[in-house]
Amino acid sequence: MAQVFREAVSIEALNALSRTTLIDHLGIVFTAAGEDWVSATMPVDERTRQPYGILHGGASVVLAETLGSSAGNLCVDTTRQVCVGLEINANHIRAVRGGVVTGTARAIHVGRSTHVWDIRIEDEGGRLVCTSRLTLAVVPAVAPA
Repeated sequence: MAQVFREAVSIEALNALSRTTLIDHLGIVFTAAGEDWVSATMPVDERTRQPYGILHGGASVVLAETLGSSAGNLCVDTTRQVCVGLEINANHIRAVRGGVVTGTARAIHVGRSTHVWDIRIEDEGGRLVCTSRLTLAVVPAVAPA
């Protein structure tokens, strides 16, 4: 897919926007971006593991939705529109007990009213941990409360 973002992606701006949110609390950090993709890391630690000592599937879904939603909002004029999650699914492929996982969201479809993003989460060895698909709705922006 060709360039989908409205302008060059600022990793610093994405990380600043995430401060004091769930993204920040889970230790998710944006690390890189291209013409139609964005990546972030997340630690596998006490914040993101389930009681049996492995990465919680819900934490993987938070990483996936963070990546896809952030990428979608880089495609629209957020003074007029925002992208919000409409549907997400995830297949958990491999257990991870520690270290860091890296997620990458890639555009499948960027339309006027919906976007579809494919998100792959891999362990430090590059092995697939989770694959997710996120559908976003493009809706009118609402002024913050």
